[in-house]
This record gives sequence, structure tokens and C-alpha cells, in this order.
Amino acid sequence: MCGIIGMITDGPVNQRIYDGLMLLQHRGQDAAGITTLDGLKFRRHRGQGLIREVFRTRNMRDLTGDRGIAYARYPTRGSIATPEECQPFYADSPFGIAFAMDGNITNASDLRQELYDFDRRHVNADNNCEVLLNILASEIFHVTTDGRKLTKDGVFDAMRNVYRRAKGSYAAVALIAGKGMLAFRDPHAIRPLCYGIAKRGEKTEYMFSSESVTMNALGFEFVRDLKPGEAIWIDMQGNLSSRVCAEDTGYNPCAFEYVYLARPDSTIDGVNVYASRLALGKMLAEVVKREMDLSDIDVVMPIPDSARPCAQELAAHLNLPYREGFIKNRYVGRTFIMPGQAVRKKTVRLKLNAMPIEFEGKNVLLVDDSIVRGTTMGEIVGIARESGAKKVYVASSAPRVMYPNVYGIDMPTRKELICGDGKSAEEVAKILGADRVIYPETAELEACLSEINPEVKKWEVSCFTGEYITGDITPEYLEALENGTPVPEKLEPRIDD
Repeated sequence: MCGIIGMITDGPVNQRIYDGLMLLQHRGQDAAGITTLDGLKFRRHRGQGLIREVFRTRNMRDLTGDRGIAYARYPTRGSIATPEECQPFYADSPFGIAFAMDGNITNASDLRQELYDFDRRHVNADNNCEVLLNILASEIFHVTTDGRKLTKDGVFDAMRNVYRRAKGSYAAVALIAGKGMLAFRDPHAIRPLCYGIAKRGEKTEYMFSSESVTMNALGFEFVRDLKPGEAIWIDMQGNLSSRVCAEDTGYNPCAFEYVYLARPDSTIDGVNVYASRLALGKMLAEVVKREMDLSDIDVVMPIPDSARPCAQELAAHLNLPYREGFIKNRYVGRTFIMPGQAVRKKTVRLKLNAMPIEFEGKNVLLVDDSIVRGTTMGEIVGIARESGAKKVYVASSAPRVMYPNVYGIDMPTRKELICGDGKSAEEVAKILGADRVIYPETAELEACLSEINPEVKKWEVSCFTGEYITGDITPEYLEALENGTPVPEKLEPRIDD
């Protein structure tokens, strides 16, 4: 769950791509980077921290050129960023390629060795992005040997082999010096990526982004989301070409984007995020009505911010009072995406402050988007009791998170998850100190989202079910993740032109 942008403009790109990146800050607080292209010269600045901390005026002045890519980093394995892991990355051959990616390559360990043994390429950073960049660079090299030019057909031929080799979830943008810009999405469309255009006189400007909110704010017209396994190529003359290059594709977007990750003012794969959270509120209301005596609930309260639409709709659907019992400090980051359990726990009480007048003597139903590790919710339940709540109930719009997510979300091991060993809702309630915890079933979540976009028959919900949509995640792989030593897999043979 990182944020990526690619932009081609009629004029300096630096300020506009920075503004777009700021709108994706919620997708990563760990690090940020921007690379622009001025003629054949790449200009790059990247660093650790929030976007506003990474980029100063002197840095922005150096980012000259009319096209660029940008990135906001979220740590997918709970790690803290190092300068070497800050994207965009760069490969000097062939031509020079700047590259940024959101997602996780599940066979990265094998690909690192394969790149070294067969492609004669060394991957230095401990980062999946550099692996995918070198796979792309190697395949572009193969289609341009013997003096062949890089044509759109050559780009798509290279992408066919990229898709054959790289497994997992990925949305990526690449800027190739003197050639053009490339954007592509994994064969199951797990991670989001869309594009838009803006007309400036006779010129057409282009933008790729993780979320549509950046289009609306920067004056771009949203065109569509990239299809599963699709690559889009824009050459230096501004000609756009697209092609589905992957052989076996499905349409399986990540359900967690709608539950928690994305901004409510974005629309991803035909589903407006705010509308989805309202729909989740109705769905969860039916679950609460099924599981509880409603007369035992005095008030419904959200855990701000992403759970607010869900809680409002739940309260309205059940005809229960709705109150804002927690005040959020907006200068503290999102605790779910902070690296390290201790940091998350300490930050909860700095982030949320209760108003005792809303809790004293009441039976409170707290509504949250999800309960992953339980760290945040355990602290919140404690705050509610300290503020005078008589009973504290908890309802989650997401089902029990029981399995690792290997597709780019920070829940890599079962031992970190409160339901990782299959705990029941009753057992979770005891751990959290709540009087009751309520979860929907995974099928209810999927049906809720598919009602908004019937084209999606199966969502990526592996963290709830343990069923991995890419079909390459084995028990041995998950066990190795627990131990920090991924198990190599056997890849399909490489296919060269």
C-alpha cells in the first residue's frame, strides 16, 4: 500500500507532481521521492519522513523537466525505511529507467538469484521494487538488441515476459529516458492504478495515480482504471497505446482498499470508497442486529477517521444515537501503517482523546474499520472505560484478520495478528477488555462490495480466508515468512524473443 504517480505535463512538472503526491500521503508516511526527466537527464530527490519533510524549496528547484514519477512509501514488512529503500529507483541500462512500484513481488527471492545468474544484473537494495525494475530493464534490453529501436510493440513484448516472470501484486510507473512513460498493473489488479488526461491548448497532459482523488484536485479528467495485466505506453510525442500483456488475468481488487486504505473521495475499480463505507455500515448494522439486543446499546461511536461513514450509516440504519466520542489529533500519523508494535501502542493515546461526557454511564458501541493486531483497539477500549463507559462493545466492518497479507499490506505474520491463531470473537473481546466484539463474515463483505460493482466477482480477501488469489503461496512460503527467510519457488522458464 504505497502511493505512486506518473505525470507528463506541458511545462514544469515539479510542483504539480508534488501536489499530487501530497494527496497520497495517507498511503505512506515512511519515505517519499520524486524523479523528473529534463531532456535525457534524470533529476531525483528522495528521503525518509513525510512528504513535506522530504522536499524543500531547494530540492524542488532542482527537479526540472516536464515529466516525472513520484512515490510515498509504506513499509510492507514493518521495517523502517533506509535511504537505499526510498523510491523511485534507477537503472542506467538500457537507456536509463526511473521506476516506482506499489505492491509486493511474492517470488522476489528467486528473481534476485535469476537476475544475477542469467541476466547478469545485481540487485543491491532489500526491496521488491528494485527486483521488478531489473526484470523490466532486462526484458527491454532483449527487445532492443542488435540495434532495434524501442517501439510500442517492443515495449509490450517486454511486458509479456515481465508478467511471465514476476508474481504477486504490483502497480508500477516507469520513465525511460528519451523513450517514454510506462504504467502497468498486475494480472489480478490487486493494487490500484488509474490514469487521466488534461487538455492544455493542443497539448494533452497525462497522469497515472494510485487513486483518482489526485486527478480531481489537479484538473485531470479521470479516464479509467488500468485493467488486470494491462500496460500503457506513452511515447515522447505523447502517443498513448495500451495492451493487456498478461496471459492469465482475473479481476480481484484488494478489499482492504475500501475498508481502510484509500481516501473516501477516491473511486477505485468502479467503486466509490465513501459509498462503499456507507454500504459497509448497512451490512454491519444487519450483523449487529443479528448478534445483539439493540436495547443494550445507548450510543454508536466511530473510531476516526476511516470508520466514520460506516458508523454513521450503522446508527441511522438501526435508529440508534450517533456521537463523536473521540477527538483525533490530526498531526499524528495513521497508527496501522506505523512501523513497530511499540510505536503504534504509544501513539494511540497521543492520537485519540476521549470526551467523558459522551461515555459516562453509557453502553457504547465502538465501530472501527478493522482489528488487525488489536494494539490500537485494546488501548481505545481502555480509554472508553476510563472515561466512564458502563459497557464497551466493538464492531468491525472487516472480518477477522487471520492470515498474513503478502500483497503489500503490513500484516506479514500470523503471530502478529490478534486472530492469527483462529481466535473467536469472544476470545478477542477478552483480550481487548471489551464486553463483546462483532465481526461480519467474509462473504458478507464481498457481497456488499460486489453490489456496487457487479463486474468484480471475487475480491482479494486472503487476510480473512487464507486463500491467495495468485495461487503461488504455499504453507512453506508462509512459514518462511514467519522466520524471515522466504522459500525459493520454481519459476516458469524464461521466454526470450
